[in-house]
Amino acid sequence: MSIQIREIDHVVLRVTDLDRALQFYCGVLGCNEERRAAELGLVQLRAGRSLVDLVDINGKLGQMGGGAPGPDRRNMDHFCVRVDPFDEAAIRAHLIANDIDPGDVATRYGAEGNGPSMYITDPDGNVVELKGAPES
Repeated sequence: MSIQIREIDHVVLRVTDLDRALQFYCGVLGCNEERRAAELGLVQLRAGRSLVDLVDINGKLGQMGGGAPGPDRRNMDHFCVRVDPFDEAAIRAHLIANDIDPGDVATRYGAEGNGPSMYITDPDGNVVELKGAPES
């Protein structure tokens, strides 16, 4: 038997300002708050069929992770979310309207093959890749 991975279930990000992170992930990227565990400093957001968990660095879970994330202490390289439709002009305009610097769009390989993608950065320096459908 081998493990068969279907998709990303969730990612967990330690954040320095929970309200700012919620504004980015809910206000800019359109996630919805699904669950809160205040005693842990955890907010779980629905991102399509997956979850993005935000952990306040000052909460119980966040303190277990060491120093705060920053330019020289990143939590991860990046994570990728599939965007459908991938309308570059609309995505770019939305990001700019929310003071997010949109990256260049390039063809990159992902779970479904080569397709358009762009990298953006959240308020804590975590890199998020926005990925479109594979090229036909």
